Amino acid sequence: MMASERLTRSSAAVPGSRGMLRRIAEGLGLWLAFSLMLFVHPLYAEASQAPMTSGGELYFVDQKGQWQTPALTLDSDFDIQVSGLMASTRLTRRFLNTSDDWQEGVFVFPLPENASVHGLTMTVAERTIEGDIQPKAQARQRYETAKAAGQQAANLEQQRPNLFTARVANIPPGEGITVELRYQQQVDYQAGVFELRVPTTLTPRYMPGQPVMATLPEGGWAPATTQVPDAHDISPFTVRTSDVAPDSHRASLVLRIDAGMPLASVDSPTHRLSTRTDGSRVEVQPEQEAIVMDRDLVVRWQAMAGKEPKVAVFHQRWLDEDFLMAMVVPGASQSARLPRDLVFVIDTSGSMAGAPLRQAKAAMQWGLSTLSPDDRFNVIHFNNQAHSLFMQPQAATGQNLARARRYVDGLYADGGTEMASALRMALQGSGGSVDETGERVRQVVFVTDGAVGNEAALFAQIRRSLGDQRLFTVGIGSAPNMHFMREAARWGRGQYTAIADPTDVSKPLQRLFAAMEAPVLTDLQVRWPSQASSVESFPDRPGDLYLGEPLVQVIRGQAPAGEMRISGRVPGGRQWEQVIDLQQASRSDGIQRLWAREKIGYLLDSAHLAGVEPERERITRVSMDHGVLSPYTAFVAVDRQPVRPSGATLSTDPVPTLLPAGTQPGMLRYPQTATGWPLFTLLGLIGGTLALVFAWLRGRAEQ
Repeated sequence: MMASERLTRSSAAVPGSRGMLRRIAEGLGLWLAFSLMLFVHPLYAEASQAPMTSGGELYFVDQKGQWQTPALTLDSDFDIQVSGLMASTRLTRRFLNTSDDWQEGVFVFPLPENASVHGLTMTVAERTIEGDIQPKAQARQRYETAKAAGQQAANLEQQRPNLFTARVANIPPGEGITVELRYQQQVDYQAGVFELRVPTTLTPRYMPGQPVMATLPEGGWAPATTQVPDAHDISPFTVRTSDVAPDSHRASLVLRIDAGMPLASVDSPTHRLSTRTDGSRVEVQPEQEAIVMDRDLVVRWQAMAGKEPKVAVFHQRWLDEDFLMAMVVPGASQSARLPRDLVFVIDTSGSMAGAPLRQAKAAMQWGLSTLSPDDRFNVIHFNNQAHSLFMQPQAATGQNLARARRYVDGLYADGGTEMASALRMALQGSGGSVDETGERVRQVVFVTDGAVGNEAALFAQIRRSLGDQRLFTVGIGSAPNMHFMREAARWGRGQYTAIADPTDVSKPLQRLFAAMEAPVLTDLQVRWPSQASSVESFPDRPGDLYLGEPLVQVIRGQAPAGEMRISGRVPGGRQWEQVIDLQQASRSDGIQRLWAREKIGYLLDSAHLAGVEPERERITRVSMDHGVLSPYTAFVAVDRQPVRPSGATLSTDPVPTLLPAGTQPGMLRYPQTATGWPLFTLLGLIGGTLALVFAWLRGRAEQ
């Protein structure tokens, strides 16, 4: 009886022991899965972002997994001539093939957001080939045909108003090809300070939306998405300075300023300068012979006190047509300051990590210090989502301001750049409030690096949601997306600025917030002497003007004769008017290109506002008639003589851009620089360990 009972108890104990062993196995499995998650992610990230060499070379992996040495080095030279309000630039880039194979170079790079590109020249050995502007598809076809035929060729396309792609085909082993771009831009002027920005690199942009392709196309790190269909065209690889050859990604620069007036100062918040002055003419160069292309170069100059321009008129005669450009700076108004509802929006996405977020926090703290007890305010930060400090704007009391300062200090950078949700909250949601009295000025200050690929959708959102508010933008970082800054402020009826010097945030913000506190000149109208239907002036409808902000108009078909009248209204209803004698116009070149660029922008904006496709043929015609690049045209230069032997293969190498100075390594975007062997090794070890553990447990259970 006792033996039988012991046998029964023993039999009953076996299932229990097996259940306990199963629970032990499940616990071990969960522990190993958690360990796998902790160890695999950093190893995978390291394999994706870090090169497997500490030398000064960038290695690529071909389709067979074989290492390739770097093929191309790049150097640049900027020769800039400023005359009055216009800057003309010759940008020379040399692509040198250091390999033993024939190469094609592809380089995605920034230019100023208001640049009018009007020329491309290719130099091979001692031969110079002038490029032609053609419809984009036709130019690309001509380039591809020449590339396949072994001819040396260059192609330039516009991806965004400030982002371009250059292709150079059939670079011989050990030799180079030089490509020269010619572009012009209008010099920025604000509150007595002239500014010229020379972009050299770009911050990798966030691409919202769902991927629409399974594999990455050649040359970009981002796949096309539902919101950014050309993501692969605007996502060049981004590497450290140490990842390229020591003589690559360097630039020389000479800037000659003929301001037409004596200057009080010439300086730069980004680089140390060497200057030589001859009357009103100044020659400027960086102290370093060659600067690293990891940040924008910004040069500012200021006229002597009392010599600041109030009115400037320039004239050009081109192909039997007259073109005029007029600039008017209204005087300061003495009207009283109105109380404000001010919403601060700060970008805390991953691209802002490091120095950019520190700059952004300093900008926010500076902005909070400008509030008066009559103002109300709120603070919004965004990455993958938007979050606000208050449900509604609160009075700028000492307690609320102290809470806001602590809130800003505690912010950190992480995640994506879902800017649409932040705009929605600031313009429509809890960020703003309804002012039924009409006695408050409603303003939004947007602090960001603008590293997004869906700019057009965001501009449309601003237009839809703005109402009676004003949107101001503050560009952050060493290479902000100035196209976004300028256009968001334009559609938001505000102003924009950029913080180029991380040690001096106050200067640009002081000018911006002084303008925000000043009364706005509204209901602007411009009347030219000629009323002929052939006369076209831009901008078609001038926006509001703030303190120290100039009104610039360009017109075709108006001779330098008669009077131009500009009128507007200041707060309180008082009328303001300025009369300009056009006979005082100074001669200038390039105004027709500025007019053509404004015309193209007007046609694009009109289509977007109407929700229709832009008139491609009309835009293409304006572009080709005036020789100015557009979204639908491209430059192409082809050498007639084939040089690549018929049996020689041609490799394509995307030329990377440099990681913007001050940006965290998390923004690096490498080509496939590692095979991921640490990840696979770890997976194998963990899999083997799991197999041994389960085998041991099963053996114990069967005993």
